[in-house]
Amino acid sequence: MEEKDIQFLEYIVKSLVENTDAVKTSRRVDDMGVFIELMVDPADMGKIIGRNGHTAQAIRTLMKAFGKKHQANISIQIKEPVGGIKDPATSSALKSVDDAIAELGV
Repeated sequence: MEEKDIQFLEYIVKSLVENTDAVKTSRRVDDMGVFIELMVDPADMGKIIGRNGHTAQAIRTLMKAFGKKHQANISIQIKEPVGGIKDPATSSALKSVDDAIAELGV
C-alpha cells in the first residue's frame, strides 16, 4: 500500500489544481498509522481547501476510506505555503478605526 495511497492522493489533488508540478507529498508511518503531508502551489490553496474547508474535508474522508480498505489509519495534513498566513499586527491592509477616520479627514 506504500505507493498506492500517495498515488491516490496525488490523483485527487492534481485533478483539482492548475499547477500540477507543484504538488508534493511526504509520507511517514508510525504507531498511530500513516501520516501524509500535502504541499501545493500557494495559488492553488483555495482549490484544495474549498469553501469553508469542504474540499479538504472531502479529501480527508476519501483517504480515510482508502485507508480502511487497506487496514490503515491515514491522516492528511495540508501544509500552509510560506507567507500564507499574514499576521494582522503587521498587515498594512488592516488599519485601526482612528487611522481610517484620520485618513478621511473627518
